[in-house]
Amino acid sequence: MIRFIVHYGIHFLVPIIIGLVFFKDNRIKIILILLAGMLIDVDHVLAEPIFDPNRCSINFHPLHSYWAIMLYCILPFFKKTRIIGLALIIHIIADMADCLLL
Repeated sequence: MIRFIVHYGIHFLVPIIIGLVFFKDNRIKIILILLAGMLIDVDHVLAEPIFDPNRCSINFHPLHSYWAIMLYCILPFFKKTRIIGLALIIHIIADMADCLLL
């Protein structure tokens, strides 16, 4: 149960908190972009089974690979990709926390 709360808490609460605290002018837009970081889970459809609660996503799925994570960490350094990079990093942090709690 704690794993579920931590994983989905990071996926949903952290983007909302970041949007509310740091982006007062465009908070709804930013929150939606940060929540859209979950779209990288589309790569789960390539796995069999699609969802395995005992599988660590990190370096298992293509968009969760170490190469992809390195790219996500570069994105915040550029103004046009800053929020998208932050969204993807939050997603990876949520998945890493899930892996650590396995």
